Amino acid sequence: MSMLKNISTVGGFTLLSRIFGFMRDLLMARYIGVGMASDAFFIAFKLPNFFRRLFAEGAFAVGFVPLFSRALGKNITPESQKAAEAFASNILGWLFPILLIFLIIMEAAMVPIMTGLTGWENENPEKFDFVVELGRYMFPYLTLISLVSFFGGMLNAFGRFSAAAFAPIILNICMIAAIILFGNNEKEAAQALAISVSVSGVVQLVWLYAAVRRSGLRISLPKPRVSEDVKEFMRIIAPAAVGAGVTQINLLIDVLIAARMLPEGSVSWLFFADRLAQLPLGVIGIAVGTVLLPSISRLLSAKDYTAANAQQNRALEFSLFLTLPAAAAFMLISGPILATLFESEAFSSADVNASAAALMVYAAGLPAYVISKALTPGYFARKDTKTPVRFAIISLVINTALNLILIQHYAHVGLAAGTAIAAWVNAGLLYWGLKRRGHLTLERQTIVRLSKCLLATMIMAVTLYFVSGMIDKMFVEMGTNRLIGLALLILTGVAVYGVSVLALRTISIIDLKSFVRRNA
Repeated sequence: MSMLKNISTVGGFTLLSRIFGFMRDLLMARYIGVGMASDAFFIAFKLPNFFRRLFAEGAFAVGFVPLFSRALGKNITPESQKAAEAFASNILGWLFPILLIFLIIMEAAMVPIMTGLTGWENENPEKFDFVVELGRYMFPYLTLISLVSFFGGMLNAFGRFSAAAFAPIILNICMIAAIILFGNNEKEAAQALAISVSVSGVVQLVWLYAAVRRSGLRISLPKPRVSEDVKEFMRIIAPAAVGAGVTQINLLIDVLIAARMLPEGSVSWLFFADRLAQLPLGVIGIAVGTVLLPSISRLLSAKDYTAANAQQNRALEFSLFLTLPAAAAFMLISGPILATLFESEAFSSADVNASAAALMVYAAGLPAYVISKALTPGYFARKDTKTPVRFAIISLVINTALNLILIQHYAHVGLAAGTAIAAWVNAGLLYWGLKRRGHLTLERQTIVRLSKCLLATMIMAVTLYFVSGMIDKMFVEMGTNRLIGLALLILTGVAVYGVSVLALRTISIIDLKSFVRRNA
């Protein structure tokens, strides 16, 4: 199967997950709104999600997948599969008890942890007790989803992406069911959602384990032993946590500063803006990174450096082909999007305006987030996690400094701006590092295609600007007019971008067929 097909598979399931996620967010805006319960839930939810993205989907993935892929080899044989299974079983022997110990520690220390995160213990004791309660309900999700990532990484290395890509949909389905069945008031809805998060982790784990068994892989839970592979894995995983999770660390800093220094509701405004901004990152960026890492790892193990470079070029083309117009659209019509999706009695027009301002700024950093997802496999596949860490530290320092400066003048929008600027710094450093070492050379074809994509995006943006001004009255009041207006804007943007891409010959039908036929 070609790289584009694999990316499309992961991206398609991720898009479906995001659709269910939007349904969930619509219900949350309706049942929880913006206030004490929503701020408490979003901060409690951020804690296991932060560790999940940092370790389970970040450090663990970039440490485990290349080594597992190397054990498999470019051409999988019964012997290489057996060696890979033995390596995976030994890693599981270490992973499972460590996760259990970490869970126990975090549950016991939830009060001081939330004290450090929020500072609400004296300012608002009721809100503080509630966020501690929700945190304890949700933290088991980290243990469960880490095991899900373990089994998903094995399947991805085998080129089987569907099962792991479907797993996040289970989370959204569980949360939707919880809020519909138990959303009697804001507090009960938040409690039901928190419990449903951990329940979804159990369901996802059963789903992935069954998929691994169906694939013919046999994993045991042996007594932990220190082998050379385990030592190598441990050397990789610590710095990879920072290198892979720089975006999540920056977003967490936004939430911490908002909780401590900004008015109630700021955390929720950032959450809803980030949810929309994460759509292209999830559908495109994460899909590209998921497929690219095992693919490049196998090519490098076979010393096929030319093919590895070509795959990174194709990944950059595909990523920005879709991300550039999405970022421009979010910057231009963030208000109509948020008003149509979320405005209600619990989510006022003032909340819409506040979230829209943050979304516009987050969108400016979207291409950088996706570029980083396409570039980091170039380091991790070579087992270099130290260099991305250095770049991540620079990005973190810039983000924190800008947050503290910009928040004084632009409140929560200043936090979004600091994160977007830091994302571009990180992406630029990642590209510079690969280019300097000769590990990435932009092909002429890639430069031409990206230039044409940028021009097509500019044409689309100008068109959207004028059309949105012509129909802005459709978004004044809630109702079907908003849905019709938003649909008109989206269809206009898609049509203009599509026609521009074809007119500029950015990509031809022959190129698409070539992508589909090209083997990973």
